[in-house]
This record gives sequence, structure tokens and C-alpha cells, in this order.
Amino acid sequence: MKRLHSTLDRIDRKGYGAYKDLQGSYDLEGFTLFIDRVQRDPFAPPSLIRVRTDQNGFDQGLFQNQVRRVAFEDFLTRSVERVLRRAVKGSRGSGGSGRIEIQRTSQVVLPRTSMVVANGYVEARMAAGLPARGRTVDARAARTMLLEELPKVVREALTPAGVDETAAREHVETVEDADHLRKQLPGLGLVAFVADGAMLPRESGASDRPLREGAVAFSSPEEFRVTVELPNRGSVSGMGIPEGVTLVAGGGFHGKSTLLSALAWGVYDHAPGDGREYVVARSDAVKVRAEDGRSVAGVDISGMIGELPGGRSTTSFSTPNASGSTSQAANIAEALEIGTSLLLVDEDTSATNFMIRDERMRELVSKEPISPFIDLVRPLYDSLGVSTIVVVGGVGDYLDVADRVILMEDYVALDATQRAREVRESFPIPGAARTGEARPPRGRRVRASSIDLRRGKRETARGKGPNTIELGRARVDLSYLEQLAEAGQTEAIARAIGEFASAGESQRVKEVVCGALGSVERDGLDSLGNYRGHPGEMSLPRPQEVAAAINRIRSLEASTEKGT
Repeated sequence: MKRLHSTLDRIDRKGYGAYKDLQGSYDLEGFTLFIDRVQRDPFAPPSLIRVRTDQNGFDQGLFQNQVRRVAFEDFLTRSVERVLRRAVKGSRGSGGSGRIEIQRTSQVVLPRTSMVVANGYVEARMAAGLPARGRTVDARAARTMLLEELPKVVREALTPAGVDETAAREHVETVEDADHLRKQLPGLGLVAFVADGAMLPRESGASDRPLREGAVAFSSPEEFRVTVELPNRGSVSGMGIPEGVTLVAGGGFHGKSTLLSALAWGVYDHAPGDGREYVVARSDAVKVRAEDGRSVAGVDISGMIGELPGGRSTTSFSTPNASGSTSQAANIAEALEIGTSLLLVDEDTSATNFMIRDERMRELVSKEPISPFIDLVRPLYDSLGVSTIVVVGGVGDYLDVADRVILMEDYVALDATQRAREVRESFPIPGAARTGEARPPRGRRVRASSIDLRRGKRETARGKGPNTIELGRARVDLSYLEQLAEAGQTEAIARAIGEFASAGESQRVKEVVCGALGSVERDGLDSLGNYRGHPGEMSLPRPQEVAAAINRIRSLEASTEKGT
């Protein structure tokens, strides 16, 4: 502490670069401060710091296994977020001066690099804007930040004396229960589960926070009600959605897409209070949609789209500007390639000519390469074991392929399966038997050399917010990946792609993804990518989003392999 005081006194009012003298570690009575990297000026990205408690006095039951450890680290990250808002004055001086921040959390619980809970210590990784007057050191404000505000954050957010252990235990047990429930789905023959009492609506289309006023609590139709036993909460009842083809129907604004969105986010665990704590789906579920204009590299879409005009094959289809139908076909093929047992499809975000082709158009247009999804949805399950939940509002033909129908009325779920059978019998469609066989798409090898990381004299691979990756001078748009939860996942994906591109070896898509995430499983997220300072801005992505990001690199070169 004396050394830190002395250094700050010595560099006061000097040029901002003098802050580099602070790099190192400091014992500050109860915790250690590490200043890992100092920013070059007050307008540059903030400095990277860590605080590590001298001991971990928390109940070890809060982090006794991997699931609980991730949940407890998530809880502490949120605790630090709250105390920072209350205890740190914030912007003062030039640029980003005076701010202390930790990785921002979403409504879901993920492994992150922002917090480390070990048997002997707890460590929080943060960013700090070291304060400046103009472009000179403001030592007085720096002392307030580092010697008054930061110790308060440690006391109130990282020690047993400051943390609400009851809330911590509820957080950990809720996450453990949700994880247990998701892992039970295959054994129960289910692809998803929505607990009674769940609050599905969000406050807006741009927010993942729950709607607080006017939301209708979910209640399962009796025909779909399932009761499950959870390790902490005990018995929980709700709607179990079995394997196969499930249709979600209803009028506009009655909750169809809200239910599907909740299921899409059910691949993640949720923090207590979110409303979707016990809404879970298979961990490999993929929401697919049309994506006009996306690039496609060497994807086998021949199972959905036949030979194109001019004799153009679709067994290794590439285009820099896909149409709605070809982009949706590519999205499905890519999901099957990386691995999924559940597709989630919403009529509103799908290409009409990919979803359905009525008898009149079949009669009029004889040369149509597209096999509509309605003809594929049953074979996908019967041949490949891939279930589908599809939301429709205006295409009654899907009643012919559904194993069950959930009708949403005023946000209330009803079992309309029997009513759907009666409608089918009253309004039969000629030739409506949807039979056939589906085959998995051929695997692909992607060329690492097609990804150029050069940006001037450096190589860069980094996330830019939640929806963009920067690879050298190129940007990859991920805005249509609806199951990306937060910017930390985008950052981790960028670093994984950077490692693959730097290695320079061509590999199958699945090998690239499994290689990157396999190293994370062995060595932790800290091992992913090169960085200066601490790696405190990453969250664990799913294999499905890593593969999807690779597939959207416009320079990507890939080719299918025969027999794969």
C-alpha cells in the first residue's frame, strides 16, 4: 500500500504514460491488487486489473462441482456489477477516466473469465480507466479509485461478510436444478420442458429482461403436463414437449413466437428472477431462419434443394449472396453437420417458398428444385432422429405432419391435437402424405488459409460487441444468430477462429469446433487465444454458434467430402 501511494505521488501531473510504473502487484490488506496492463492514454481501451482475496472463506458447498462453481462465479460477477454501480463514482476527467467495470452479464448463466473461485482465493478480473486531467496523471482520483472504491467492492462483493449467502445458495441451486432437468430430457423422451408459473415474455424485442407488468404466467395443458424431480427444489410440474414434430399455432400476438424464443434460450441456464429458470431445451437445439444475403461456402443442401438451372450442383453449394430459401436450407444443413437433435423454426422468419408449396403451384410449376420443409420435417425425425418445433400462423398444411399441436390463445397454451385431426378430416388436402427419407449432409473441410487475419503489421481476431467479429480487415455479421447470449461469447468465438486460422491447417468444421472447445474443457477459457493482461471478457459459446460464425466468414473456402 505504501509503495502504491509513493508511486502515485511521484507520477502525479506527469504525462499519462507514467501510469505504466504502476504495473505489478500490491498487497492491500485482505486482498492483492494486480495491475496487469496500463492503457496508453485516457481515450484508449481501459487498463486491466485483478483483485484477489487472500483466502476463500465461502462455504465450499457453493462450488463443490463444476456446475455449482460456474453458478457461484456467475453470482459473484453479478455481485461485483451491483457494487461497482453503487460504490464507484464513475467518469471523472478525460476519456474513460474513473470507471471500473467487470464483464457485463446477461440473463443467462455461463462460464466466464471474469471471475475465478478456487479453494484458496477468489479473483475478479476488471477494467479500469485510470483517471487523467487532459493527458496527465490525476493521482488524487487514482488513489480514490484504487485505495477507497476498490477495497469497498472487495469487502461487499467478494467476501462472506459482504455477500448474501442465502441468495448465493439459491442462485447455485437454481442453476444446478436447471442443468439436471436439461440432462434428463433425452431419458424422458422430451426435447423441451416449460415449468408451470414460468414468465416467458420479455420487456421488449431488444431486451432479454423479463416483462414485469401484464405478463401471464405459463400453465401447462393437462395432456402435456409432466412432473420431474430436481435435486434441490424437489417436484416441478410443467409442459413436456415429446420428441417428434410439434406444431405451435395461434393468432397473431397470442404468444407463439414468445414460446419458441423461450425454448431457444432454454439451451442455457437462467439466473433466479428471470422467469425462465425452469424452461429448458436440448442443449444442442438450433433455431433456424431465412437469412437473405449471407455467404455460403461448400454446403451440401442437395437434400432440400435439387439441381439448379444451368446444371449447377447443390452437393457443394457456394454463393456470396444466398436467397431466403437457399440460406435457410444452408442453415439447416450446417446445424445437422455440427450436430443437433432439435430444430426450432418460426414461419414469420422463414422463406415462404421453402416452408410450403401448395397443390396449385405444384401443378403450375413443374421445374422446382426446392423440396419444401413440410416434406422434410417428418423424414428428419424418422430417418435422423431430429425433432422439430415449428410455429405457424397461416399454413394449415403443417397439421398433416404434426405429432401434436399446441394452440396459444392469450398466452395460454392449449392442447389442440385432437381438434387438428378433426380439421384435417374436414379439410383433406390431396396428396398430403409426407413420406420419404432424409440423409445427413456431407461433411466439409474448411481452408484455414482462406481466413486472412492481417491488419497492417498485426494479426487480429476479436469480437466487436455481441453481433460482430473482426478478422483482420474483414467483419463477420452474427446478428442473425438468435442464440448468442452476450458479447463475451462473440469474443471467445473470434479467438477460437483466430487460433484455427493461425495454425494454417485445413480441417472439417466439426474438428475445428471440437478442437477449440476441447482445449477449453481441458484448460479453461483462459487458454483461448492470445491476449495482453488478463482474459476477463470471454464467455463460453456453444459448438453450434462457433460453427455458425465460421460459416459466415465471406472469404471462407470449403469443400464437401464424398461419403461423409
